[in-house]
Formats: sequence, C-alpha cells, structure tokens
Amino acid sequence: MDLRPPAVRTLLTQLERLPGIGPRSARQLVEHLLTVAPDEVAATASALAALRESVRHCATCFMLTDDEQCAVCSDPGRERGVVLVVEEPTAVWAVEGTGEYHGLYHALLGHLSPLHGVGPGDLTIEQLLRRVHDQGVQEVVLATNPTVEGETTALYIARRLQPVGVEVTRLASGIPVGGEVASVDQVTLAQALQLRRKV
Repeated sequence: MDLRPPAVRTLLTQLERLPGIGPRSARQLVEHLLTVAPDEVAATASALAALRESVRHCATCFMLTDDEQCAVCSDPGRERGVVLVVEEPTAVWAVEGTGEYHGLYHALLGHLSPLHGVGPGDLTIEQLLRRVHDQGVQEVVLATNPTVEGETTALYIARRLQPVGVEVTRLASGIPVGGEVASVDQVTLAQALQLRRKV
C-alpha cells in the first residue's frame, strides 16, 4: 500500500523526470521541501515559474536572457570580430567563467542528428551565416561538443563558411571525446580556448 499523499506522488514523478534526479534524489528533495518553512517552498515555486516566464533566447545570438538582447551582444566592449559557436546556450556560462574569451557567442540550440530528424533547418545555422556576413566577423570558433553529432555539426558549419573566407577554428584537445563543453573544468576549457586550431 502506497501511503504517500497524492501531492507527494505527483511531485516525485515530476522530479524524477529531471536529468540527474533518480528516485532517491527525488525523495530527498521532497522530504526537504516538507520540512522547511512554507515561505521557502513558495519562493522555490515562484523562482521555477519565473524561469519559464522571463527567460528567453537573445534575438541575435540565442543565448539565454531576460531582455531582447543578452548582456554580451549589448556590450560595446566585446570583441566583435570573433564569434564562438556552442550547441546549447548554457555552455556559454562555462566558457565565460574561464575569463579567457572576450568575443561574441552564437548558440545553435542543438546539433545535427539525422537519426532523430534534426537537420540544418532545425538549428540557428542560417542566422549564424547571416551574422558572419553582415557583421564582418573574422573568426568563428566552433565549440560544439566533442561527440559524433558535435563533430558532424562543426564540419557542416565549417563547409558552409568556407566560401565566406572567414577563419574557422576549433577548440583544442583537452575536452574528452563524448563529453560536453558545459561540464569541462575551467582550466581545461581555458587551455582549449587558447590552443584552438583551424578547421
């Protein structure tokens, strides 16, 4: 017999759907929420609701922001001739944390995956190509994840940029194959930025 109230069961089900949260972690989170002050639970719920209501993609680079343009795109001090391309906008947080990169960003919102029906039209590749052409970008740094899909995406973008004449580089080694840029430690990521290579 399941003695958990329906509200607890519902929350456990929702939490277990989150990446990295299994049944045990979900149970611990629910137990914590049941023991803290009600206003703390309300603050957490409010923050979750605000996340989806206020956070959106930057109109230019597709990073996450609560404004029309993100802080990087609207910063006149950024190096405008370099654009670093990532698969997901959250990877930018790791790159920015290194303090080694001072250019602009572009988030693809995924990677090419023909097996899952994700083609070039499902990503922001055309917007990237327009930015490179219209804004006089001199270097595009491909920081897609070192996975089969990430490498395929990087090669596709490099080929599309070839006629434009822009320098295309790739992050250096140090990021493990099959890993994700967002999960690499900052020292390794900083070194990969410094030692990036031409594609």
